Amino acid sequence: MSEIRIGIGYDQHRLVYGRKLFIGGIEIPYHMGLLGHSDGDVLLHAISDAILGAAGMGDIGGLFPDSDPLTEGIGSSSILGRVVELVLNAGWVVKNVDSVVVAERPSLSPYILSMRRRISGIIGIGEGGVSIKPKRPEGVGSLGRGEGIAAYAVVLLERKD
Repeated sequence: MSEIRIGIGYDQHRLVYGRKLFIGGIEIPYHMGLLGHSDGDVLLHAISDAILGAAGMGDIGGLFPDSDPLTEGIGSSSILGRVVELVLNAGWVVKNVDSVVVAERPSLSPYILSMRRRISGIIGIGEGGVSIKPKRPEGVGSLGRGEGIAAYAVVLLERKD
């Protein structure tokens, strides 16, 4: 029987003017973007942390610290690609990703298929192995007031044969 592991990831960033909005590895047209040391892609950050957690390899803050000027402005697609490379080298394969993105606005539904395609391409699994569910907080809390966006992700890793 093969060894499997499950990891969970979470990320949240504040929306600010003067930045582009990236979620799921794609640019979403919006008048605000996510504040962060990188491009602020909460979904790719949550997925990266879930993968690292399942492999017992820490989190993206340890690999890409916000104190490192070399990683300032790094694309989160590069972060996820590096994370996948690390776990593959450690003997693990990502089997599936299940995620939730919490945003009052913009509406993310029109972009879900593009996000799934982008993420599955980075990870190297079929689109059917990537699930993204957009949820609105219905005006509750800071996310409901449109002050930020958050994401949760769960991944399944399997030991390579």
